[in-house]
Amino acid sequence: MVQTLESGKQAIRRRAWDEAWTTLSEVDREETLTPQDLELLADAAWWAGHPDDSVDALERAYNGYVDAGMVVDAAKVAVLLAYFANRRLAHSIASGWRARAERLLQGQPETPVHAFLRLLEVVETTATGTLDRVLEVADETIDLARRTGNHDAETLALVFKGYSMVAGGQWKEGLALIDEATAAAFSGDLSLRSASDVYCITIATCRNLADFQRAGEWTDEADRWMSRHAVGGYPGVCQVHRAELKRLHGDWTVAEEQARSACQELERYHILDGLGPAHYEVGEVRLHMGDLEGAETAFQMAFERGWEPEPGLAMLMLARGQADEAARALARSLNEGPAGKSDHADLLTRARLLPAQVEVALARGDAETARSATEELESLASEFDRPAFAAAASLARGETSLHDGDAEGAIPVLERALRLWLEIDFPYEAARTRMLLGQAQLMAGDTGRARMELSAARSVFERLGAALDLRRLDEIAYELDKPAQDRSRVTKTFMFTDIVNSTDMVALMGDSAWEALLGWHDRELRAAFASHRGVEVNHTGDGFFVSFDHVADAVDAAVAIQRRLAEHRREHGFAPSVRIGLHTAEATVDGNDYRGQGVHVAARVGAIGSADEIVVSGAALETTDAIRFPVSEARSVDLKGIAEPVQIHTIDWR
Repeated sequence: MVQTLESGKQAIRRRAWDEAWTTLSEVDREETLTPQDLELLADAAWWAGHPDDSVDALERAYNGYVDAGMVVDAAKVAVLLAYFANRRLAHSIASGWRARAERLLQGQPETPVHAFLRLLEVVETTATGTLDRVLEVADETIDLARRTGNHDAETLALVFKGYSMVAGGQWKEGLALIDEATAAAFSGDLSLRSASDVYCITIATCRNLADFQRAGEWTDEADRWMSRHAVGGYPGVCQVHRAELKRLHGDWTVAEEQARSACQELERYHILDGLGPAHYEVGEVRLHMGDLEGAETAFQMAFERGWEPEPGLAMLMLARGQADEAARALARSLNEGPAGKSDHADLLTRARLLPAQVEVALARGDAETARSATEELESLASEFDRPAFAAAASLARGETSLHDGDAEGAIPVLERALRLWLEIDFPYEAARTRMLLGQAQLMAGDTGRARMELSAARSVFERLGAALDLRRLDEIAYELDKPAQDRSRVTKTFMFTDIVNSTDMVALMGDSAWEALLGWHDRELRAAFASHRGVEVNHTGDGFFVSFDHVADAVDAAVAIQRRLAEHRREHGFAPSVRIGLHTAEATVDGNDYRGQGVHVAARVGAIGSADEIVVSGAALETTDAIRFPVSEARSVDLKGIAEPVQIHTIDWR
């Protein structure tokens, strides 16, 4: 059996973890291992992927040391068990093991174990304390670790100090400490576990600060280090951040595989606080690839595990046409902020949410919110001086300019965003920027350059499998491929709304009450338009002229309006009666307006409706089979100023 035990120890020295665990487990079943050998068994079990067996071996080692009167060694094991318990959020268990270690070390001269015990306070204070307190405890731990020669505790305290300084706003000084600690970790001077923990904290810090270049450099170094030590990965949130890096650098398939693998590893190692981010990463990949159901499932799982799934969930809502819900979700996250974090941590979180708020606000036609979010993003980009933040701010500025019809203003800021995305190797963000840049150049009349940008974007989207963006690109390319003389002609579904008997209502209510009611009416209808991808063309006082790309969206918007008005009547006793008309036709683009016979027909269709009615032309229904509501039989009507009779239907929205 001595030879078998020695074989297990040799396997550990060779980092053959599966072999070591199997061999030492066999020995353990046949004879009593010493506490020192049980620690080796615990290491082998941990790295071979058997964390529960590792904890069991450590608990037995602790008891063995206590029975032998080796109190310092017992305290060292107790500290490690407390650390493991903290990682799996079992804080009561952690407190118990920490108390045991403190009791065992009472009256003992300073040892390296004292530094490990002090390190527990650094970990706990980082999670719950103020920056000043974290720095104080970290410095005390570093001094104690240096006095006792504990390089592991010294380096871990240093990296926690750097992490806290970054979160507290001293990011340049904090990153310098992070780099120092990580270099020490990979120098071979630390244990495998300590070096892995340092890397996890480093990549988490880089991710929070959007310093993806630094994260990538240290990840490459970590990969080489892990390969040398036959460590395939370390169970922690850093695995999730590695998956995020893969996604950002355009390797979506591997990113999803790593995120799903991280979910399994985190479950196995009981590291529950990492499960939410892991499922969120899966959701991001699924969303980008157009799998909305898969994205929803992943975001729901992230939420159930305590992780706020934004901005991904809001972008999922936007993809489904639920722009109002998306706006509310983002506003809630931006207003609340992460509980228990410092102001600078709040700012870094906002920097990740604001680009989504810009996109959602523009989809709703809320230019004011988009501009405000863009200005805040530009301020944060200036404060934190990170290329990813600067690129996001330039992209947001370009989007808002493009929405305002300022193609000439949009082009230079979008070109700056593109350069930055390419520099940090974010292919998806670069392709999205190229798509917007192509739109701007098309608006500015530079069709040759627009074609090149759109082609480059398509190449990336196809490689990545970005299904939603490819559909958007197809719509833009359709406009580009039209002959120049036909580019101003479009086919749209036009909606006209009108308050029935508005003149009588003004006389009955008085000007002041009427203005208040009209303001409410306008807000509710505009929200419905935006939620269903409608674009307001004109506002006529008590009615709207709106365009839609798809008939189904127009019908859904009309039904949403009538149902909202009916709901308000039930709850508050009154709401204006509105008639809505829909017609699909070709028209000429005239700036932000449309003109032509089709527009006149749409207006007349809207005018023939009765109170609370939705009238839709046969021409509109012929273009789709996606209407989700009952439709009446057709009837032929003569419309004023229109030579031929028009077939119309009504929608049963109730």
